[in-house]
Amino acid sequence: MGKYFGTDGFRGEANIDLTVEHAYKVGRFLGWYYGREHKAKIVIGKDTRRSSYMFEYSLVAGLTASGADVYLLHVTPTPSVSYVVRTEDFDCGIMISASHNPYYDNGIKVINGSGYKLENDVEELIESYIDGVHEEVPFATRENIGRTVDYSIGRNRYIGYLISLATRSFKEVRVGLDLANGSATTVAKGVFDALGAKTYTMSSEPDGTNINENCGSTHIEKLQKFVVENQLDIGFAYDGDADRCLAVDDLGNVVDGDLILYLCGTYMKEKGELPNNTIVTTIMSNLGLYKALDKKGILYEKTAVGDKYVCENMIKNNHAIGGEQSGHIIFSKHATTGDGVLTSLKIMEVMLESKTKISELLKEIQVYPQLLKNVRVKDKKTAREDVDVQKAVKEVENTLGEEGRILVRESGTEPVLRVMVEAKTDELCTENVNKVIRVLDEKGHVQI
Repeated sequence: MGKYFGTDGFRGEANIDLTVEHAYKVGRFLGWYYGREHKAKIVIGKDTRRSSYMFEYSLVAGLTASGADVYLLHVTPTPSVSYVVRTEDFDCGIMISASHNPYYDNGIKVINGSGYKLENDVEELIESYIDGVHEEVPFATRENIGRTVDYSIGRNRYIGYLISLATRSFKEVRVGLDLANGSATTVAKGVFDALGAKTYTMSSEPDGTNINENCGSTHIEKLQKFVVENQLDIGFAYDGDADRCLAVDDLGNVVDGDLILYLCGTYMKEKGELPNNTIVTTIMSNLGLYKALDKKGILYEKTAVGDKYVCENMIKNNHAIGGEQSGHIIFSKHATTGDGVLTSLKIMEVMLESKTKISELLKEIQVYPQLLKNVRVKDKKTAREDVDVQKAVKEVENTLGEEGRILVRESGTEPVLRVMVEAKTDELCTENVNKVIRVLDEKGHVQI
């Protein structure tokens, strides 16, 4: 990760860590970089945060000052920007969003001309320009100055694409949608209504400060209650920019990203649509998922945490489905990034084609209790590589055997070690996580 750009773009508190000056310089550089041999054509989408409008205008100023033409999708999901970029010959796309973060955070995510996250080397060039290391780029003048174009039609084409992917009507299916007061408010209900569902929505009135506030995929308990109270067949919860989705079955149980991978992966295998017989996960996926896939004879690959790494693995090995526990699910046949609404359509397909409720389809999988504790340490690498800490980790591994696991990893952005244990009971998880943390403390690694 670079100085400004992490695994998911340039993110931070608006006008504290990520300022209008930053956004202007990102625009200036991208407009020049993609316009060196032709007039650059760049599309921008945003979520519903109050600061998204400020950053949109700042990016537009920088891009047009460098000569780029800018096409505005307005409030729209991140995957719609990726879709429009790769299907309509744009040089790149920009999404203004901090995903599931609170409203006062924001981010700038750049998507390359193929619809994937921007290459690291280009991000490094942007960072060098922001810091004044890269040479100054020229201003466009006269007729070469860029312009803006209202491009709501691009979002409408994305909606049409999603509708076209449904395999059958949703008529009479009672569906709940938690729109997180975010980007999904412009897309999800329209898609489900068009497919005939009886659609019930919540968290659908964004005001600039209520995005993700006690709603959406990070507060799934609200949708659980909503589904049960309204006797719905299924519910879907999105995050702020609608690139992730969690579901709630007819009984009010949470269907997280691991369970979605299981549902869709096993269905795809039955249909002969699972190339390499493989699902891509991150190292944080639940042990229960792996045991269930073993029973089904399905292979899996594990990547570092982050949908960026899942996507890289899928591209490299031509896999069709992969994702994270958090609900970032990638269907490579249809999209180049996680897409919450697409994921919900795929779950609907499994339910409708099998003529079976999701709660029934998930009876075979046992989710193991999981406990994750973040430990602030003086030095991540020193703490993790401490001989006594490693000995404690090994002892936990031996104790749990094949009925559990431990994972100790460094945070990518904070002075934190993440200690995670899965086991048959919550008590075992707590006991073994605390065992490792106790050693970290005794050896003086914990930061008070």
